[in-house]
Amino acid sequence: MMISTSRVHIISAIIKREVNISTLAEEDDYDPVFKTMIPMNTWAPILQMLIFFDRGFDQDLERINLSMTDLGDLYDRPWRGTSLNEQWKMLNQIIQERQPKQIGVNVGSVQWAAGGLTHNLYTQLLDAIPPAFKGKLVSAEKACEHWLMTLTSDELDIFAHVAKIAHWIIAECFSPKSITPGITTTDDLEWAYWQLSINMGLDLSFKPFFRIIRRNSRKEIFPVEDKIIRRGDLLHCDVGIRYLRLNSDHQELAYVLQDGETNAPEGIVRLLREGNRLQKVFMSEFQEGLTGNQLLGNILSTAHKQGIPNPRVYSHSLGLYLHEPGPLIGLPWEQVNCPGRGDVKLVHNSCFTMELSIEDKVQEWDNQSVRLSIEQDVMFTVNGCEPIDGLQSEIHLI
Repeated sequence: MMISTSRVHIISAIIKREVNISTLAEEDDYDPVFKTMIPMNTWAPILQMLIFFDRGFDQDLERINLSMTDLGDLYDRPWRGTSLNEQWKMLNQIIQERQPKQIGVNVGSVQWAAGGLTHNLYTQLLDAIPPAFKGKLVSAEKACEHWLMTLTSDELDIFAHVAKIAHWIIAECFSPKSITPGITTTDDLEWAYWQLSINMGLDLSFKPFFRIIRRNSRKEIFPVEDKIIRRGDLLHCDVGIRYLRLNSDHQELAYVLQDGETNAPEGIVRLLREGNRLQKVFMSEFQEGLTGNQLLGNILSTAHKQGIPNPRVYSHSLGLYLHEPGPLIGLPWEQVNCPGRGDVKLVHNSCFTMELSIEDKVQEWDNQSVRLSIEQDVMFTVNGCEPIDGLQSEIHLI
């Protein structure tokens, strides 16, 4: 997937009369932002500099590639040399010619994705720029944050395809093709998920995770520590793929039928319905400009009013990276306020994992309390917040 000039222009709304060296990086140690600003089929050796300059509201954003790397027509390329000394001198010249009011660099105090500038390159930068501009170096975190948080309409369309593939792989794992009760382990499922993804040429967003939720009376006979999947078990996964630079992140549920059963116990089915209710509340509370902490408070307040049992919300942005840089909406251990990342504001054309859980007693399991964790990917646009590829409304049956 090539990034388009319209994708590059996302950053122009943030830059105000400044040179923004938001992607100063070196070979094999790419800045997180830099990796999203170049074509996928690019190898970028030695020292890399991408420079953006706002020439005014009535002119296009100037985009400069100051490196030995060919990035096609996405950037102007004023230098074709091979000397690092020449490269730094050219940067000095660019700054002198444009006289920026500020120079934003890729350092950040909140988002890891905005802090890719190494100490080594920072000291070299200080040595290279004109002395009068050393005091004008500022963090470009807001620009990096906005760039990584927002997606183009083309990327949103692609995301729907990515999520559909991710759902298919989960369904293959949660099926008799992959599970033989009494033999298959959760470790086997992790490798099965990994292998299915590799067979399709896909990377993973993170290491796949599968676990067993078992009735307490059954755990006394068959401890879950042996990881063997047995009839009557509820299975939970937390998995994701990376495809065309976009990351998925899903948590779904499956039930292994006992002899004579045609569905999961009604108490488990009811819990999933409650989880679906919480998902609807989650999506209904999305409004542009709200912080992650405000969203968390609004979602939980509405959920409690609607009688949803013991709700928890711990959602994060999703897309070019797995956990950043958009507003953080709670953590499993923090359901009130997440300083820093929770203060980031919601903007249109951003995506999230709708990660949450509910807890209640399951009558068929001797009133055992069960916390059900579910997670689906959603997008927030001018049309509101909606699932990227549907929700799990029925439990996978094996």
